[in-house]
Amino acid sequence: MVRVRQTFPRPRLADIPGGVHSALDAARLPVKPGDTVAVGAGSRGIANIDAIVKATIRYLRDLGARPFIFPAMGSHGGATPEGQREVLAHYGITEGAMGCEIRATMEVVQVGEALGMPVWLDRLASEAHWIGLVNRVKPHTDFKGSIESGLFKMLTIGLGKWQGATQYHRANVNHGYETVITAVGREMLAKARIGFGLGIVENGYDETARVEAFNAAVLEAGERRLLKDARDWMARLPFSPIDVLVVEEIGKNISGAGMDTNVIGRPSNPHEPFPADPRILWIVALDLTEESGGNATGIGNADFTTRRLRDKIDWKKTAINCLTACAPNGAKLPLVFDSDREAVESALDCIGLTRPEQARVIRVKNTLVLGEIECSEALLPEIAQRSDLEVIGVPRPLGFDAGGQIVPLAH
Repeated sequence: MVRVRQTFPRPRLADIPGGVHSALDAARLPVKPGDTVAVGAGSRGIANIDAIVKATIRYLRDLGARPFIFPAMGSHGGATPEGQREVLAHYGITEGAMGCEIRATMEVVQVGEALGMPVWLDRLASEAHWIGLVNRVKPHTDFKGSIESGLFKMLTIGLGKWQGATQYHRANVNHGYETVITAVGREMLAKARIGFGLGIVENGYDETARVEAFNAAVLEAGERRLLKDARDWMARLPFSPIDVLVVEEIGKNISGAGMDTNVIGRPSNPHEPFPADPRILWIVALDLTEESGGNATGIGNADFTTRRLRDKIDWKKTAINCLTACAPNGAKLPLVFDSDREAVESALDCIGLTRPEQARVIRVKNTLVLGEIECSEALLPEIAQRSDLEVIGVPRPLGFDAGGQIVPLAH
């Protein structure tokens, strides 16, 4: 294997609090002194999310408002208020760190109707004068459209809690994701008191590239614009086809699908067409992140895995997430091996007549961190032709310790 550095576009926001303040200032929020503002935060591993949410709270307080935070994450955290608080705490969003109250409930109220369905809203958020949303805008793991994962998805799945998330995912089977998210999001903007949405775009190095805030009137157009930037800047694997992709860790903090399906070219559900790019014959998933809290959604997209990953799975949390999304295949358990070495060797045994020494193998820490990866020697001729790829160091065997556990990629 050789270590390879990829070059992606790298716009960066150096001053996070200042950028949040400027963005909210430019959005001309309707918030007045004394207003309560429910600020929704989700369950994704977004770079600097604690700093961004904290800066949002500080800005609202400077206006004289009374903000509080609520979990806007559908069914995650085991679909319990306590579980959702724990998810926020994993990302540094606690009452002590944020300097405001966190209010969590799974209760919802109906605020409108879309596509013949009731539109549901977190009860505690509905009692505030205004609702603000903070979320990353990025390509979705389940479908392709002009609005995918971001503020509109949070308006729909996030604000709907378990009841709304379950209903909307069922509707996705019939109507399609983009239709449901757009219709419900528009109804929420029309009927609920949405004060603002703060959209975050990251570059291919998992860094904050831009934050921009929108009031309700321009939120939809603003999100569509940010999605184009997110697509242009996202990290990708450099080659296709690939015989074996070795993924050191999967998890909900990395992607809603455990592994970003835009990176691995495998859809999370069978309901929507999804580009099979790159083409990967076998995927080996070695571990589950601690931040996932046992939620192994997306393990079904791997073909080989390990006992250490399997033993970390909380099947109740995983089942709730996958069944809510009407994607039970996301929880299917691949072949389980006692060690990382056995899992990787078994994958290489299944690539046909190609000898392992000639196999096209890529190894990554996870699908969110792709700036530096490892590639097999068979890919060196193609690497040499690419100006965006740089070989670092010399080829060396894929490293395992005495127990057969892979030696982690250093980042």
